[in-house]
Amino acid sequence: MASERVLGLTAAVLRKKFHGGMSVRNYKDNEIVFSQGDTADAIFYIQSGTVKLTVVSARRKKAVIAFLRRGSFFGEGCLGGQSLRICTAKSVGESDIARLRRGSTVRTLKRDPQFAGLFNAYLLSRIIRIEEDLVDQFFNFSERRLARVLLLLGHINEESKPECPVKVSQSTLAEMVGTTRAGSANL
Repeated sequence: MASERVLGLTAAVLRKKFHGGMSVRNYKDNEIVFSQGDTADAIFYIQSGTVKLTVVSARRKKAVIAFLRRGSFFGEGCLGGQSLRICTAKSVGESDIARLRRGSTVRTLKRDPQFAGLFNAYLLSRIIRIEEDLVDQFFNFSERRLARVLLLLGHINEESKPECPVKVSQSTLAEMVGTTRAGSANL
C-alpha cells in the first residue's frame, strides 16, 4: 500500500502563491463542497479536516471513492479539461478548505516550478492509490478489502484531531468495500 503524499501548505503560503485566486471557507460536518454534475472551475485544498468523495451511477448505485485528509487536493480534474464534477465532495466533521480558481492555479503551476513539482508528485501518489484501490476491488475478497479500508481509516484518524475522529457508518463502510451492508454484516 503506497503512502499518499500530502502537502503541508499553510494559509499564508497559499495566499502568497495564489493571490486573489483563492478563498477559504469553513465547512460543517456533512456539508457539501461540490456536487456531482456541478461546473468544474476550481480545485480545492484541505487545510484542516477530512473530505469524503462519492459518486452515484446512472442506476443510483453509490460508491465512496476516497477519504482525503489535511494537506490533500481534490477537484483537480478541471486542470485536465473536465468541465463537470464526476463526484460529490462532502466535509467529514468540521473542515477548513481553500478554493483555488482554475486560472490562478494554472498560472501558479507555470510560474512556480518548485510548487509544480510538488503538485505533480502529489497527483502521482493519488494515481498510485487509485490503482491500488482498483486492483483491490477486482482481485481481493471482501474480507481483505475491509481490512485495507480499516487500515486506511485508522491512518486518517491518526492524522486527525483526537477530539474529531472520522466516524464511518456501516453503510459507508460497505460502500467503500464494495459490498452491501447485509453482506458486510457477515464479516
